[in-house]
Amino acid sequence: MAGAGTTGQKETVGKVLHYIRKYWFYLAASILMAAVTVTLTLYLPVLTGRAVDLIIDQGKVDFAGIFVILRTMAWVIAGTAAAQWIMNVCNNKMTYGIVQDIRNDAFRKIEILPLKYIDAHSYGEIVSRVVADVDQFADGLLMGFTQFFTGVITIFGTLGFMLSVNVAITGVVVVITPLSFFVAGFIAKKTFAMFKMQSETRGEQTALIEEMIGNQKVVQAFSHEDEALADFDEVNGRLEKYSLKAIFFSSLTNPSTRFVNNLVYAGVAVTGALYAIRGGISVGQLSCFLTYANQYTKPFNEISGVVTELQNALACAARIFELIEEEPQTPEKDDARILTEVSGKVDLEHVAFSYVPEKQLITDFNLSVRPGQHVAIVGPTGCGKTTVINLLMRFYDVDKGKICVDGADIRDVTRKSLRANYGMVLQETWLKSGTVRENIIMGKPDATEEEIIAAAKASHAHSFIKRLPEGYDTVIGEDGGSLSQGQKQLLCITRVMLCLPPMLILDEATSSIDTRTEIRIQQAFATMMKGRTSFIVAHRLSTIREADVILVMKDGNIIEQGNHETLLAQNGFYAQLYNSQFAL
Repeated sequence: MAGAGTTGQKETVGKVLHYIRKYWFYLAASILMAAVTVTLTLYLPVLTGRAVDLIIDQGKVDFAGIFVILRTMAWVIAGTAAAQWIMNVCNNKMTYGIVQDIRNDAFRKIEILPLKYIDAHSYGEIVSRVVADVDQFADGLLMGFTQFFTGVITIFGTLGFMLSVNVAITGVVVVITPLSFFVAGFIAKKTFAMFKMQSETRGEQTALIEEMIGNQKVVQAFSHEDEALADFDEVNGRLEKYSLKAIFFSSLTNPSTRFVNNLVYAGVAVTGALYAIRGGISVGQLSCFLTYANQYTKPFNEISGVVTELQNALACAARIFELIEEEPQTPEKDDARILTEVSGKVDLEHVAFSYVPEKQLITDFNLSVRPGQHVAIVGPTGCGKTTVINLLMRFYDVDKGKICVDGADIRDVTRKSLRANYGMVLQETWLKSGTVRENIIMGKPDATEEEIIAAAKASHAHSFIKRLPEGYDTVIGEDGGSLSQGQKQLLCITRVMLCLPPMLILDEATSSIDTRTEIRIQQAFATMMKGRTSFIVAHRLSTIREADVILVMKDGNIIEQGNHETLLAQNGFYAQLYNSQFAL
């Protein structure tokens, strides 16, 4: 297990280094300034030692020499502060540049991920990776850049200065040092696995919170509060357990390294005192050596804290890299053409599809739709109606067979041009934070005010929009804010009315609208669908009587096909569905 964790760490570090490569200038500048900071910091004890040696005895103090040393120390301290400031600027530029790149890559990947990935993962968990995990990674990376370079250079720099003073005493330090590395390395392997589990559970917790807040009305309506609290307590309990284990293991690092560091200091003090007694070194040099011993051991404590943060950062980075490296949707062909001047002829030939391999949904589905034809799709829940829509829009690719628009396999055309030729109104509305106008012009950003108002009047949305505080410039919140479900649906219909593409998909488009408005919307739809190929999914069969062709689906297959009168005359499955809705 530790070996697997180490391998995962190495891979994650390699990916982080790939992002750092772009900021090599800031990295080099940071290391250079760290070296300058350490060199100047380590030079101060030398100056202190010299000043001590100028205090020979009572009444024998070289004040002129001490003043020169103090002036030099002031310049050294000022230079150290300037170098540290430049180093911190470089570290911040580098860290937040890397974080920006990672978030951009993550968001770009989300935009091209297949819908099956989005369907299989909770929104909160994905958000947690892009927001919380990247923030944790940034904190660890910033601390790492700020303290790790300085600490490492301090260790080697201090050894160099100590060697220049006395080789034997330095040997004591070198002999004890590996013990600190061994302790820190052993604990680091344990903490990575714990921090990874902590990060995953935090994502699970975020997903649960997002789900409960987003559906609070349903939770309260069905008195699900106690169960929701129990679920949250369970996830929170696991997060507590993993967090405590991660913190416990990481908390061992600092006291362990401090113990080793105290051994180093004691060894230097005893050995140095013996040398001073014998006249091997001066009191000033011993003072300098003890200061170096402190400075030498201090980075080990800092690095132990950095290692803890880096373990957390790498665990979070591993999760975000998992998202970035997810298999994207099937890429478009190099020679994919742009679909233009579409007449609306659609053919499905021997189509087979399933969401999971072991459960077949659609088998050998065949359909030929002429330009301008209105096709209604009906059937019981789970029969594959919405799945057909997903395939037409190429949200999912068929497993077998093909779907053609104007004779072109939709896998041979660009997704953007395919979807631009469809107008889609779903049962589930989607509105973004922004003005009413911004939500309407989403498919046609260059629309004029006259076109927007004409589309809103056609969808019967204009009257309620004018009653809003700022009319078309009224800002609405995420998913429509305080608008009613029917008003949200009217805005979505207006969005399609504005574009008027050659093909339309209406999936329970009037399910949230009152009966009176629905009649007017149906009239608007009739005008909008005139001359346009239309696919209508409806549970209320009264809305599809005028369709040219009605497809009756069951278990992924078309079992009946014809117009309303023909299917009623057959007295088959459609007739049963229809009569069940209108039976007295």
